Amino acid sequence: MHSTDSGESPNRSGRRMLVRGSAVLTAFALGLVPSVAQASTPPTQLPTLVTTENIREHMESLQIISDYNGGNRASGTDGYEISAKYVIDQLERAGYEPRKDTYEYEKWEQNADPAFTQSAPEEREFARGTDFQTMEYSGSGDVTAPGAAVNADSDQSGCSAEDFADFPEGAVAIMQRGSCTFETKADNATEAGASAAVVFNHGNSDAPEDNEAFSGTLSSLSEIPVVGTSNAVGEDLVDAGGDLEVSLTVDAGVSTHTSYNVIADTEGGDDENAVVVGAHLDGVPAGAGINDNGSGTATVLETAKQLAKLQEPNNTVRFAFWGTEEEGLIGSTKYVEGLSDEELDNIGLYLNFDMLGSPNFGRFVYDGRGELEGSLTPPAGSAAIQKEFEDYFDSQGLVSEPTEFSGRSDYSAFMEAGIASGGLFSGGDGVKTEEQVEYYGGTAGEDFDPNYHTADDDIDNINWTAVEQLSGGVAHTVETYAESTLPVNGVRSYQGAEELRFDRKADSWLR
Repeated sequence: MHSTDSGESPNRSGRRMLVRGSAVLTAFALGLVPSVAQASTPPTQLPTLVTTENIREHMESLQIISDYNGGNRASGTDGYEISAKYVIDQLERAGYEPRKDTYEYEKWEQNADPAFTQSAPEEREFARGTDFQTMEYSGSGDVTAPGAAVNADSDQSGCSAEDFADFPEGAVAIMQRGSCTFETKADNATEAGASAAVVFNHGNSDAPEDNEAFSGTLSSLSEIPVVGTSNAVGEDLVDAGGDLEVSLTVDAGVSTHTSYNVIADTEGGDDENAVVVGAHLDGVPAGAGINDNGSGTATVLETAKQLAKLQEPNNTVRFAFWGTEEEGLIGSTKYVEGLSDEELDNIGLYLNFDMLGSPNFGRFVYDGRGELEGSLTPPAGSAAIQKEFEDYFDSQGLVSEPTEFSGRSDYSAFMEAGIASGGLFSGGDGVKTEEQVEYYGGTAGEDFDPNYHTADDDIDNINWTAVEQLSGGVAHTVETYAESTLPVNGVRSYQGAEELRFDRKADSWLR
């Protein structure tokens, strides 16, 4: 998963089974059967066929592939290539005809470490990562110039040309993060003659994501260097006033790369009402990526294998293993962008599974109702998907909670295309609360996955209870929608959703 702000701690109005969950735990403590709704979901076969043992075998295979191919499974590496061959081989053995969905993309890379310093009114060297981060698609440059604040006390800072009416030619624009995209700020600064742009975090709350140096993206290559800084650094720069002088060096550029998704359809089913089930196959360079996202890959793969043993589905089920997710949701976005209007209309819904075995896990269902603060209004039918997952967990006597639809995983492009979406998530870099320990066990005050995007995301750091419980939800919902999508889309997909504009593209902020 390419992410930071996960929304794993939902508000009370958006929670599922919170009061009922306490009763469930009490019942377990007394050795009683939980008094939760048992008949809300019809019985399905796949949850018993999709076993944790088989999922674990796939995950162990991905670990071995990583171990013998450079220690990771990132896009463009041997680890990714062999992982894809493994998935293709497993699908073929189950009777599928998998295909490679190839795409080209522009990859932005830094050629050298960036540097950012202040020379006046006092000297100060800023630390990369802690004080500032280069934005993706920042332009190159070696700049020493005065700094000039641009409407820096407003969340509209740098969002209009009028903000730059008196901007000194050649200065470095100092702007606050706010309501418009970073690309808009950078373009306006460039048009006004700025030599570089600094966007500081807004500090609107005490949350780390509102104060720390952040990872942002401009979506297309800027003509000038652009960095994001912490709120503290930004306020210091603004407070320096007219005496401010800074130096900024960025050496970066883009090059064209090729990668691919792996796609496989069930042999039977209605092609005009396809259920797309996706997980990203790639990991980050830091390690094997066995939770992120070997867990989702393995669960979707085993679900595909077992579904092939059942009778022909009413609806086509399309299993997708996305490439280049960790570089900005590229594989899934390229797939959706490459579909015609008719092909989009033939997709009934999308299900996303990204991280299902977090060590300090939760049972999180994507917020199809759009109730959480960080969620945009999802396309029609998404709430029905959320309810299907919740009802399944209810029937198992398990608490679940909603998690934000925030643009952090491969559902993003589907939602923007108006396709009803949903899925499951076991938690990433959010912190577990005391209340959540009552629901799931684990440790309060620690991240759901302390190994997220590190070398420790390996087979030894998977919570198999999480895999077992969440994979049951995956299997049940896939089988359910293979038979009927009526509650979601009235059989046909809905394309009339409002325009969505996420604030995130995977780990990178857009605004």
